[in-house]
Amino acid sequence: MKDTEIDKLNPLEQRAAMSLASIYALRMLGLFMIFPVFSLYGQELDGNTPFLIGFAIGAYGLTQAIFQIPFGMLSDKIGRKPVIIVGMLIFAIGSIVAAMADSIYGVIIGRIIQGSGAVAAAVMALAADLSREEQRLKIMAVIGMSIGFAFAIAMVLGSILNEMIGVDGIFWLTALFAMLGVVVVIFWVPDAPKVFHRDTQPVPEQFKRILADRQLLRLDIGILILHMVLTATFLVIPIALVNEQAANFPSAEHWKLYLPVMLVSMLLMLPFIIIAEKKRRMKEVFVGAIVVVALAEMGFWAFNDSLYALAFFILIFFAGFNLLEASLPSLISKMSPSESKGTAMGIYSTSQFFGAFLGGVIGGKLLGLYGINGVFLFTMFAMLLWALIALTMKSPRYLSNYIVKLGNITTADKAKVTAGLTGICGVAEAVVIPEDGAAYLKVDLHALDRAGLKEFSQRFL
Repeated sequence: MKDTEIDKLNPLEQRAAMSLASIYALRMLGLFMIFPVFSLYGQELDGNTPFLIGFAIGAYGLTQAIFQIPFGMLSDKIGRKPVIIVGMLIFAIGSIVAAMADSIYGVIIGRIIQGSGAVAAAVMALAADLSREEQRLKIMAVIGMSIGFAFAIAMVLGSILNEMIGVDGIFWLTALFAMLGVVVVIFWVPDAPKVFHRDTQPVPEQFKRILADRQLLRLDIGILILHMVLTATFLVIPIALVNEQAANFPSAEHWKLYLPVMLVSMLLMLPFIIIAEKKRRMKEVFVGAIVVVALAEMGFWAFNDSLYALAFFILIFFAGFNLLEASLPSLISKMSPSESKGTAMGIYSTSQFFGAFLGGVIGGKLLGLYGINGVFLFTMFAMLLWALIALTMKSPRYLSNYIVKLGNITTADKAKVTAGLTGICGVAEAVVIPEDGAAYLKVDLHALDRAGLKEFSQRFL
């Protein structure tokens, strides 16, 4: 195979990237379309309280956090596609339960069931099964972008669809999206033999080590706080917008705010991503984005009686939020041991979903006790706490994960192979796992001697 062909996704990888990204997007659309509208809808349900409305918004995060790693491990045993199909069916059932509910408790049950269909780890494992090591990062990037776009579209669509079909209709549409996801799995996603991949899947024996890593723990706490703040914020933002004594912005019009905000915020973050990666100022940009979100929360607290102020601070919020969402996975990849990236990402994702649950529960409780200002004060101080934690973070090394297939090597060869790999220009670290027939590297892609690395690895194939 020519080097130019190695650098490109082959047809199978292209199909895998698009089909798996569409599964993620369909699921994320369903989860997030209720974000901009549910706190208003929940007030019409029997038995509602601010706490229970918040619980309903965040409930999916609890079961998602509990089941995502077990579902991924189950896919190692029975196959990726069966686990994904079952997960999407569970998600559809939860959506139907929520759509048919006429009380807040019914919606909570539906959301808990939705989260139980935790397919994220299985989808990532299947993406790894269907890709070559040197192309895996590209496929993961496509899937990651689909999540970001799905979230942005969901914030706009939720407001529009609420006027057309109501929140119960959104839940029915979510069930339909889940069923479309099943069709995609059956008819579009390629088949592949399941293989264990340390770069995408958790290794239970590594949990203790990764949880004890203080740099990774800072990032896990960070993603928990970020999604806690997101959920709590959008529990009360719709309420602030429709407040007749303040912003007085009808819910039917909210999409007119969210659409330009989402587009402009994505454009605003791009220069800072370039500065972070190309200029190697990741820590400074990262801490700055945290402070920006904290300032947005302060703005919500101080000026939530003005529509124009709310619109401005929602823009600022999403500019910082989008930048953090893009930066955190990159930081996890840079800071995790090369052979433990899958474990680090599994713990990170669990923290993310648990943060969404906490945001709903804590936000709902504070809303009932202290009103929207109590929620905004909480989210502001949570972000400031994260900024202090992030300030103590080490600047990341600008190294990328790289996997080299070695074929059959013995334990006796391990030290010699490791020394040979680390002697290649651009290779900073090498961990050789004989049972995987692979070496997990940390490399400087700008300095990497690819030809030398290829020549060395081919001696063992």
